[in-house]
Amino acid sequence: MKINKADCVRIFVSVFLLFLCIRYWSIAEHFAALVLGAAWPLIIGAAIAYIINILMTLYERHYPKFKRFRFLRESKRMLCIIAAIITLVAIISLVIVLVAPQLTSCIKLIISLFPQAMSEFIIWLDSLDIVSDDAISMLSSINWQSKIGQIFGVLTSGISNVMTVLMDTLTKVFSAIVTAFLSIIFAIYLLSGKERISRQVSAVARHFLKEKLYSRISYALGVLNDCFRKYIIGQCTEAVILGGLCTLGMLLLRIPYATMIGALTAFTALIPIAGAYIGAGVGAFMIVTVSPVKAVIFLVFILLLQQIEGNIIYPRVVGSSIGLPGIWVLAAVTVGGGMFGVAGMLLAVPVAAAAYKMLRNYVVVATTEKIAVCENEPSSDEDV
Repeated sequence: MKINKADCVRIFVSVFLLFLCIRYWSIAEHFAALVLGAAWPLIIGAAIAYIINILMTLYERHYPKFKRFRFLRESKRMLCIIAAIITLVAIISLVIVLVAPQLTSCIKLIISLFPQAMSEFIIWLDSLDIVSDDAISMLSSINWQSKIGQIFGVLTSGISNVMTVLMDTLTKVFSAIVTAFLSIIFAIYLLSGKERISRQVSAVARHFLKEKLYSRISYALGVLNDCFRKYIIGQCTEAVILGGLCTLGMLLLRIPYATMIGALTAFTALIPIAGAYIGAGVGAFMIVTVSPVKAVIFLVFILLLQQIEGNIIYPRVVGSSIGLPGIWVLAAVTVGGGMFGVAGMLLAVPVAAAAYKMLRNYVVVATTEKIAVCENEPSSDEDV
């Protein structure tokens, strides 16, 4: 293979940069963290834009033509962006409004009922004759109401420097607000000119990359985009189905907080496989303030529903939407969650689907080419 001068320069520069990174690793790591921190609002904005783009595309597809209203026709993109943002904010706000007040009231109720529950527990424990009388007397002498007050006192006022913590909290809140504002502005900018930005990136990539490498990268990114888009749509569909089934089942079983826990279950179900268990834990915590028996019934019901969701609904709805068999969906969630936690669960399925699709296409193309070569080879009779 002939190596020209430009290739030698690229190799030398790459090796030199690699040497600098290894030799000055701490400085390179600090610089990379600094760049990542500065670009974090842009990264979040790009993720927000990707999610909003799914809704925006749906609204644009059904947007009226408005032949007589030029302003509405020319404002199609911006109006669809605003509609998509309002939709997401409305969904999140609805879940918060449904869940937060009831959850707060349940916590207050549990705190108020805790002393009485402990007294009944001590009486039940004494009736079993498995604990010594001295231990029963010690437990009975404890003022559980004051103990709860002491615990909350430590949590609320046992901080050594309240002003420092308050200023630190305010600083983090202000930083989060600024980051969110910049991310949303950047997301709107990306969405408003996504075609132009796509053409610019494509032109730059074509200029600096060889055509074959550019085609491979474009193909891989296209497959990833298709898998992520279908995965998000499938995950949201599965969450709606699970939330609806949870609400319907709780209404039939006459379990309290049916609508609220159904909405919470749908929201937490966006986390693959394990999300329903999170919603079940919070739901059982809220139901136990009304009836411990119904809380047990709810847990049995949600476990059965989770088995149906994890083995039938999720692999079929999400797996079929991204073209990944159900067994590989479960494998991807398990491995991704074990390696990277919740983020791994969210990203493992579309990444595995993209890898599965590219590998399948590669095998199909290679097999087809091999068959074509075999067919073009002369047979033994023709050789004779």
